[in-house]
Amino acid sequence: MQLKVYSVLLIILTSLFYSDTYAQETMANVYGRSLQSLNGKWDAIVDLYAQGRGNKIYLNKKPEGKTDFYEYSFENGLRLNVPSDWNSQLPELKYYEGTIWYARKFDASKETNKRLFLYFGAVSYRCRIYLNGKEIGQHEGGFTPFQIEITNAVKEKDNFLAVEVNNTRTVDAIPAMAFDWWNYGGITRDVFLVTTPQVFIEDYFIQLDKYKSNKIDARVKLSEKIANTSVTIEIPELKIKQTFKTDHNGEIKTSFTVNKVTRWSPQSPKLYDVIVSSESDKIEEKIGFRNIWVKGENIYLNDRPLFLKAISFHEEIPQRKGRAFSEADAVMLLSEAKALGCNMIRLAHYPQNEYTVRLAEKMGFLLWEEIPIWQGIDFKNEETKAKAGKMIQEMVMRDKNRCALAFWGVANETQPSEPRNQFLKYLIDRCKAIDTTRLITAAFDLVRFDRDKQVFVMNDPFIKELDVVAVNKYMGWYHQWPVSPEKAVWDVAKGQPLIISEFGGEALYGKIGDAHTVSSWSEDYQATLYKDNLEMFKHIPNLRGTAPWILFDFRSPFRFHPINQEGWNRKGLISDQGYRKKAWYLMKEYYDRIK
Repeated sequence: MQLKVYSVLLIILTSLFYSDTYAQETMANVYGRSLQSLNGKWDAIVDLYAQGRGNKIYLNKKPEGKTDFYEYSFENGLRLNVPSDWNSQLPELKYYEGTIWYARKFDASKETNKRLFLYFGAVSYRCRIYLNGKEIGQHEGGFTPFQIEITNAVKEKDNFLAVEVNNTRTVDAIPAMAFDWWNYGGITRDVFLVTTPQVFIEDYFIQLDKYKSNKIDARVKLSEKIANTSVTIEIPELKIKQTFKTDHNGEIKTSFTVNKVTRWSPQSPKLYDVIVSSESDKIEEKIGFRNIWVKGENIYLNDRPLFLKAISFHEEIPQRKGRAFSEADAVMLLSEAKALGCNMIRLAHYPQNEYTVRLAEKMGFLLWEEIPIWQGIDFKNEETKAKAGKMIQEMVMRDKNRCALAFWGVANETQPSEPRNQFLKYLIDRCKAIDTTRLITAAFDLVRFDRDKQVFVMNDPFIKELDVVAVNKYMGWYHQWPVSPEKAVWDVAKGQPLIISEFGGEALYGKIGDAHTVSSWSEDYQATLYKDNLEMFKHIPNLRGTAPWILFDFRSPFRFHPINQEGWNRKGLISDQGYRKKAWYLMKEYYDRIK
């Protein structure tokens, strides 16, 4: 007991003098903690020439004497919503790439033996955080959360928080210079002040065994390396309440047998109340239990073969031309996926916000989540590789308790090379260091037609590193048909499950045109294209899922056609105004036939 008290005192004393200038690993289930929201209207300054840091505007100085003046002011100027992107808030910021400073004041309740953290759901793309005139943290990556402890930097009253945000595209970024979606900048997800005990439950991973339906595996980690602390795991509905002692790393690792657990599935998305408590902390969570694995060319969910009726969507509300960030936004996107008859969503091409992930789980969607390793990544750059490793770790750490997560995606449309192979193997290893239970996948666009053999083939040995192979193939749009659809036989990834992860073509909603002319941009041609692809799918023997590209039309500076695109990628089954195109009904009928 004396040793435990001494350890806690040492932690407290150490924290008084320690300051971390970089974002820290995030705690599990931040939404289940004691929170103070910092969302709302923030003051903002558009820093066109990146002069703010050099001029130290984060100090927020005010004139005091008759000769004092400063060439900036956060007050009485621009105000931006947080969370939100800046591009959709002012016409002048529609295409803006650069630096914007956000600032606000807040009070904080400082309690004895309590710790305080600043938590950001996401900031796009890179940021520096300043509190009361001092830089306290940095982060890079526009789609994953981070936190910074501010216990000893915060005051009870009138704290000044400034965030320097930059969304400039660079060759060493992830994604890199060119990507087919809008480069939204800003504080795009929730900002919280989180209060925890001095020693708190930092992380836990509670799940059903990969193969066994009656075995739960659990790991719990305290925020400090304190041995012999009691940790209790409760699942009241299953009549489970077990207490364990932490090891010298402040962790417990255990397994226990359960009886009559109702496994989560798209048809029955059952979630259980789970309570994890320590001697000083308690956190409640809803967790589902399911088994998912691959054998041969089949994917098994809860011991039954599964066909993935999937769709992709961007984290965007097209009707307001901005990032999705709220639970209401998640309801809109997921409700349309449910109406289509889907049982899986590919969260393309980046980790989407936690509201979407959690609501998808409640609604019965399996999920494929990936980091934006999209085409032009510099695979030879070790710094880029390290960034990617950190991003995939942040993604897996946030969502590993979501049983809906079935796939971790490591890449989209990359070209074979030894540097690429080593880069992607590194990402797979980073995933598996945390979680070995999900299926690893990647999407390729390398399938070609072998005219000698009269079959579609793909030559990329890297697919053997994956549990499930995914292919993007735009027959009838970017690729002409070499044979008629009923003769389009595939010999790709034999012995492994194959998903068609993207297919489709563009159509402007309401446009009538020749059903056999690509350049008509018509719903009629898009419908023909879908019919032909659905016919081709009959000739892919190891096909275990399809995912049309994409649910909604989405914004993209890639798209130049002045009449039919106007800065939009029109491949959506639903228009930017929310109207369903003819191809939507074809996919709906196709999915309804698959039981």
